Amino acid sequence: MQLRKVSMTHSPAERHALKHVAVHLLVPLFLGTGMALAYLGGFHQPNPQGVRVDVVGTSADAKVMAQTLQDEVGDALDVRTVASVEDARDQIEHRELAAALVPGRDTATLLHSDAASATTSSSVLTVFQAVSEKQGVRLQTENVVPVASEGDPSGQSMFFYVVGLTVGSYAAGIAIGAAGAGLRLRTRFGLAIVASGVLAALVTLVAGPVYGALPSHVGQIGLLAWLYTAGIVLFGVGLHPFLGRLTTPTMVALFVMLNFTSAGGVYAPELQPGFFGALHSFWDGAALNEIGRNLVYFPELGIGREVVTLVLWLVAGAALVGVAGVAERGVWRAAHATASTQDVEEELEEVVAVG
Repeated sequence: MQLRKVSMTHSPAERHALKHVAVHLLVPLFLGTGMALAYLGGFHQPNPQGVRVDVVGTSADAKVMAQTLQDEVGDALDVRTVASVEDARDQIEHRELAAALVPGRDTATLLHSDAASATTSSSVLTVFQAVSEKQGVRLQTENVVPVASEGDPSGQSMFFYVVGLTVGSYAAGIAIGAAGAGLRLRTRFGLAIVASGVLAALVTLVAGPVYGALPSHVGQIGLLAWLYTAGIVLFGVGLHPFLGRLTTPTMVALFVMLNFTSAGGVYAPELQPGFFGALHSFWDGAALNEIGRNLVYFPELGIGREVVTLVLWLVAGAALVGVAGVAERGVWRAAHATASTQDVEEELEEVVAVG
């Protein structure tokens, strides 16, 4: 029997289609690799790094205990002394301390705050349990500022609220930038502000009245969420004239990969590698997450710094839209006026798939 020879060559149309598929696969490959780098880099091995913990007491014994503890735990904790239990509680309530140890002959007490960070409390407790077992002392705990038992038992509801706002925001920014490319820039700007306000209202409605995940200050948090969402949507609108289809991976990198891992919702910055801890000090997701935490659990601390951070991100987004407007009035306008309806539809499908 004679076998027929199968040709492995591809026609020009097939080669073009394969190249087209390969180019489109670059985005999901980037997203998968980037998510793995960011999430595993930020979350896979939480270790305390210089977490402030005090020993209660001013005596020589208290100072010796603090130094002994510091020698045992190394760089994981920053162990000092505090004069009294009342001072320790006050500093924990103002988030100046992660925990404080009240020594005792047979039983010691560890003061901590789950509301500040349940994962930090758990990490510190693990360290002190090991030390107490070695010394033959029983360790009990006192939660100075606990999380709300209803609506926010894990202390992470605010973080998931931020996640919902963020996914909707970057998708809205890309949608306005892509589908509204033929509209005047001022119209796109107005759509961004309106869409971000509607999104903030809907997500706040779900988080607040529907699920009760925001124990208090729902209206105030919702209004500040509008600042947050508007900044992200404007970034999407402003980036699209320059990046086109690459706007999606860029927005995901900025507001998912870097934003979620540095927000402090899963692990506080003192439990993460230095890179993510540094981002926490000025990234927008971290600012909104800390706003919610302080308003609900630490009202005396204020939120001025975090509000300024959100405003600066909003200004940066608006400035980017302004730069895009200048570019569109020049050579960029001619270059992007020929974008096909098919490209826009494919890009919007990518946004839906990523979201």
